[in-house]
Amino acid sequence: MIEIYTDGASSGNPGKGGYGIVMILKGTSYEKNFSEGFRLTTNNRMELLAVITALEKINKSNQEVEIYSDSKYVVDAITKNWIYGWEKKKFDKVKNSDLWIRFLKIYRKHKVTFHWIKGHFGHSNNEKADKLATNAAKGDKLSIDIVYEKLMSDKKDIFN
Repeated sequence: MIEIYTDGASSGNPGKGGYGIVMILKGTSYEKNFSEGFRLTTNNRMELLAVITALEKINKSNQEVEIYSDSKYVVDAITKNWIYGWEKKKFDKVKNSDLWIRFLKIYRKHKVTFHWIKGHFGHSNNEKADKLATNAAKGDKLSIDIVYEKLMSDKKDIFN
């Protein structure tokens, strides 16, 4: 069983952002942490990208995975089955469709259970994921969220 704690952050929405991941092999002391910062993105994109990246880090298929997130956006989309309705409509008019499509590809390779936890409520691994995300967003070497920046650029072109 793999336990994953994820968090996303952005300074401004949109603005600089980052995600943080804490992965634990349950019943052991084995833990891995990951984070990445982006120069322009949104909080919801970072929340979702954290989950995607964590699942992509798992080397073997068909693993039992427990994901803990403080993002109602992410957790509700899956636990309330909204994502399957979006998929049936080919993600037409769904925000972050590029990430939701990427999510489904990796999600279906494992046995994943989602849990919503209240953020900033003293859960040590959630706090650690939050710190990773916020520090990544403040970093000097920020990645480019290509899809999001293209979308924002296209919107500017419409109004100029």
